[in-house]
Amino acid sequence: MLTYALEQILLGKHLTRTVAEEAMGEIMDGKATPAQIGAFLASLRLKGEQVEEIIGFAKAMRARAMSFPIELPGLVDTCGTGGDGSHTFNISTASAVVAAADGVHIAKHGNRAVSSKSGSADVLEALGVPVNLSPNDAADCLRVTNLCFLFAPLYHQAMKHAAGPRKELAIRTVFNLLGPLTNPAGASHQLMGVYDAKLLPNVAAVLHELDVKRALVVAGSDGLDELTVTGTSHIAELRDGRILTYEIEPEQFGLRRYEKDALRGGDANENAKIIHDVFSGVRGAARDIVLLNAGAILYLADRVSSIETGVIRAAELIDGGLVMRKLEHVRHIAGGMIHAS
Repeated sequence: MLTYALEQILLGKHLTRTVAEEAMGEIMDGKATPAQIGAFLASLRLKGEQVEEIIGFAKAMRARAMSFPIELPGLVDTCGTGGDGSHTFNISTASAVVAAADGVHIAKHGNRAVSSKSGSADVLEALGVPVNLSPNDAADCLRVTNLCFLFAPLYHQAMKHAAGPRKELAIRTVFNLLGPLTNPAGASHQLMGVYDAKLLPNVAAVLHELDVKRALVVAGSDGLDELTVTGTSHIAELRDGRILTYEIEPEQFGLRRYEKDALRGGDANENAKIIHDVFSGVRGAARDIVLLNAGAILYLADRVSSIETGVIRAAELIDGGLVMRKLEHVRHIAGGMIHAS
């Protein structure tokens, strides 16, 4: 099926959902050669991935993922596509901790760095939070602290077959989109950042087809796969089965507009320090972009009625010390599970 799919793509034809699912299944099952995988990913990128194709690919990956022991209504994920080349600090990871401090249940799906210096797994480890919990321990951590980290290579072990070609290609591929679309815990609510605003309506449509109830798919005008404080943020909101697109500016939320360099991070330890400073109440660009994204999560999770009130609440959580206490709680609980195993 992969050979057939590749032939169709080279003819400029779009794949059906079924063909896409079967083709990705062959890759995930180790039935494709590295050359076939590389050709498939590169030609698909050149053609442009379509909604039906992405749905099929995601279904194939979800079917082969390690299962998560519990289902929680209203569970949120804050995973972005990455691949934006901006080298910012780990904004969505920091924002997830802020939202968890307000009682939002978050299963943060992520990995180590691929194109950046610090992935979500790297910075959490630098903050003292173990990331390689078993599914049962991660579920317990979620129950106790409202927050857990799902280490993608553990849950998507079939991805190892595509790892080599992806690394050798060294370009964005459909897998950048698929990571956020394949949360093992089946998160029903998602703040998903993408690297190109043109993807917003299609990705929102895919999330709807994958039974996500509410989503904010976002892209910054500066190329960030986050809500940004350097300029305009583009949003596709999925709610009640409908998709609404709109734009926001940082000034709407009482936030300053910054240069992109003010958001630049470094390695895991440098990013951990930035996040620690934000949680300690240090003002500036890092705090403001965390407030904006955390405010969006609180809105998404129906903790507040708007992103604006979410930003205000996020500031209260940080300044009241609740976010730092949440980080310490997660560190203590997850660390205890590692030592006990």
